Amino acid sequence: MHQIRVIPCLLLKNKGLVKTINFRDSTYVGDPINAVRIFNDKEADELLFIDIDASRKKRGPDFDFISTITREAFMPFGYGGGVKTLDDIKRLLHIGIEKISINSQAIKDPDFVKRASEICGSQSVVVSIDIKKNSHGNHKLYDHLNGKCTNIDPVEFAVTMEVKGAGEILLNSVDKDGTMSGYDLGLIHKVSRAVNIPVIALGGAGKIEDFMEAIKAGASAVAAGSFFVFYGKNRAVLISYPDKKGLIFE
Repeated sequence: MHQIRVIPCLLLKNKGLVKTINFRDSTYVGDPINAVRIFNDKEADELLFIDIDASRKKRGPDFDFISTITREAFMPFGYGGGVKTLDDIKRLLHIGIEKISINSQAIKDPDFVKRASEICGSQSVVVSIDIKKNSHGNHKLYDHLNGKCTNIDPVEFAVTMEVKGAGEILLNSVDKDGTMSGYDLGLIHKVSRAVNIPVIALGGAGKIEDFMEAIKAGASAVAAGSFFVFYGKNRAVLISYPDKKGLIFE
């Protein structure tokens, strides 16, 4: 028996928290500082914030704002969004970020992951892979900047990222994002079987049982967004975190 590592993954936009469905139609769900304080009280395992505007607007991380958030966080705190240079990484580490999520830059320049891991160690480098099924039903890397699938195979890319020095893979299903219909278990199985580093499943969690199924499929940990911020069939905003007793996996 072991405890499932469960990570709230929340999206930053205009200094507020939002949630999307299939990477579209963002809904405001609250203040980041307030959310961090709630997760402190609930003793969340980790927390990951991703600024979805940074890369789209071609800007780097908002270090002052991120620093304000990290001062409130009592759990390991990760950040992603607009991380494009080694100086970005050094500054994020300096203000208290423990894990740095790299997405677009890893696709553009895979060796950036290697250089990043040399600076802060692979344990602090998380490569976030957004995946969507193309018109033929095949899983491909999704380019959120252009809003379309690439021709890159996610399994091959994950293996490359491990070789380059990534410490973890954040495996995010665009098709499942915000749906609360369960993870893409086939995708999790394929990627986790191909790499030796932890795979964090993201996209689709709607109930505790979904976490269990993701672990059975091969994930080392699970992340979610809607699960932690919505309540009931009408998706009322209510930030929560499950009791640790309900997260024990046999």
